[in-house]
Amino acid sequence: MQLVKLLLQGNRRALARVITLVENDEKEKLGILQALYPHTGNAYVIGVTGAPGAGKSSLVDRLLAEARTEGLSVGVIAVDPTSPFTGGAILGDRIRMQEHALDPGVFIRSMGSRGSLGGLSRSTRETIQVLDAFGKDLVLVETVGVGQSEVDIVRAADTTLVVLTPAAGDSVQTLKAGIMEIADLFVNNKADLPGVERTFAEIRAMLDLRSEQPWRPPVIKTICTKGSGLGQLWEAIGAHRAHLAADNRLHEERQLRVRLELAGEVEHLVKSKIWEEIRERVSLEGLIQQIVDRQRDPYSVARELLELINFPF
Repeated sequence: MQLVKLLLQGNRRALARVITLVENDEKEKLGILQALYPHTGNAYVIGVTGAPGAGKSSLVDRLLAEARTEGLSVGVIAVDPTSPFTGGAILGDRIRMQEHALDPGVFIRSMGSRGSLGGLSRSTRETIQVLDAFGKDLVLVETVGVGQSEVDIVRAADTTLVVLTPAAGDSVQTLKAGIMEIADLFVNNKADLPGVERTFAEIRAMLDLRSEQPWRPPVIKTICTKGSGLGQLWEAIGAHRAHLAADNRLHEERQLRVRLELAGEVEHLVKSKIWEEIRERVSLEGLIQQIVDRQRDPYSVARELLELINFPF
């Protein structure tokens, strides 16, 4: 199709159009993704996650500058919270990165989280594939900043940065519920604020409690407003990439992510098909009202609906 051909030729308008089709889940999306997939697998993906206010956007902006000094073509996906009322998003990260807006080697896309509680929406992972096919050497993904539930990035990124700040209170609380496990590097940002040494010590102490791992996540202190520590951070990212390249680890990590991606796609298709068939056979509003009135319970109703469409369980 013409849109795919233009994208593969480096047409930025085609790239923007394809991402819009993917994000809006248009009917052309499936054919486009299928056509682009053979051209993927070359971009290196860096995920940046952490609590709101940790300075993720500023950090991504600085990493973008570091990558451009090495001549790397970069795609940036900045995921913003989606309003539960309007469905819109602030999409404010473009404001912070506007100095790169006219750089032909940079493509920045802000996206809404679309209600995802894991930091990434389904369309975000698909957009990474699109940027990869477009020929980006590096894709930076800044997640929405939802804190402890923000672990989806590990399914998309080769290197995951967890950003913490001494101004955020108890950093141990931030490191709970999977955040500790997904970090390849810890970034102790805003290191000019009081309490930075405490945060640094807490992270190191928690790392010491872990069993021996092939890669011990380094803890890098940065001050984005002054550019402090960014060179060290960029070197640490390179060291992690080299670590993955050794002994075929990068291939193994990507193989695991493809397994998870395939399982997720099957789950999405099954859920969509089930609900499509249920809505064709029954009006849900009456059943929902009965459950609200406590005349029925959701457990038996769910089983009845699956029996109605002859779904085995």
